Amino acid sequence: MVPSVYELQSADLALHLAGEPRYRVGQVWHGLWSEGRDVADITTVPKALRQRLAAEFPPALEVVNDVSSDLGATRKWVFRLHDGATIETVLMGYADRVTVCISSQAGCAMGCTFCATGQAGFSRQLSIGEVIEQVMFAARAAAPRRLSNVVFMGMGEPLANYANVIQAIRVMHDPGCFNIGARKITLSTVGVPAKMRELANENLPLNLAISLHAPNEELRKQLIPWAEHFALDDILAAARYYFDQTGREVTLEYILLAGVNDQVPHAKELAKLCKTLRANVNLIRYNAVEGLPFARPKSDDVLRFQDVLKTAGVNAHVRKSRGRDIDAACGQLRRKKLEEQSEIAVPEGVSLPVVG
Repeated sequence: MVPSVYELQSADLALHLAGEPRYRVGQVWHGLWSEGRDVADITTVPKALRQRLAAEFPPALEVVNDVSSDLGATRKWVFRLHDGATIETVLMGYADRVTVCISSQAGCAMGCTFCATGQAGFSRQLSIGEVIEQVMFAARAAAPRRLSNVVFMGMGEPLANYANVIQAIRVMHDPGCFNIGARKITLSTVGVPAKMRELANENLPLNLAISLHAPNEELRKQLIPWAEHFALDDILAAARYYFDQTGREVTLEYILLAGVNDQVPHAKELAKLCKTLRANVNLIRYNAVEGLPFARPKSDDVLRFQDVLKTAGVNAHVRKSRGRDIDAACGQLRRKKLEEQSEIAVPEGVSLPVVG
């Protein structure tokens, strides 16, 4: 695997450019990070050097699908990696911010029963460069607006790729690199208590989101098979530790599935759980995935669920759905591309679910 230029520190780049004038290092570094350019487009250095760098550090991401929605405010890509594995990245523009949702793994091993990614299986971990390059690609696409927020809510469990994800975050956060505030970065996890505690000690006040999706252990294990590995009480204890160490409230992500976890008794149970920690709740209407036995909840049920939480004093928001017409739910667009065998071969280790 060819290393990514985004994994180089300035000293590494200086060694790589040995023989060039000293100021070339600053020019290339400035072009990469301050201007956000691809190495082939850093026009402040000679064409021959640009061509050399482009050959030595080819892009890690190849676009195989590029779709837009919401009058262009939401844009989703399927990228193919060097070994044929595929991932998704979503760019979302709002009035007050521009957010990119990135992947940390090719596929996912968590097996969430309602998720297209989880049902397609796990391929491999993403490298540091593959993580960062999603951000830089999206930043170029967002121009002239500044990319302001990064969320690890795409494909994969970021805490299962801990070392690479944390190093990528440190590069993004570095004032000499992408220079994004830690409070503008959100990491979403199904809950890996030991890694949540380790994250709390990284001196990075990131936003931590827990993909809860059920208010009790029994239902959660039905929806998230990986939940068999970690007790809900242990996850909540780790969340409390995260708040104690960082001062950052945890967000509980809760996908509402019609008739499964979206009724008043579920809301009351969730409200009781929320009283045990400092947290807010993001309610997410399910985006239906073809072939999976789950449906989008009714609007009345969503509002009733939110009202129960608010009445109990829980800070609960209903997240606005974006890009439903472009298969914006995690894994949907990638799954379609994987099923088109004439376009993309299924990566080794990925088994596709039967549809229909």
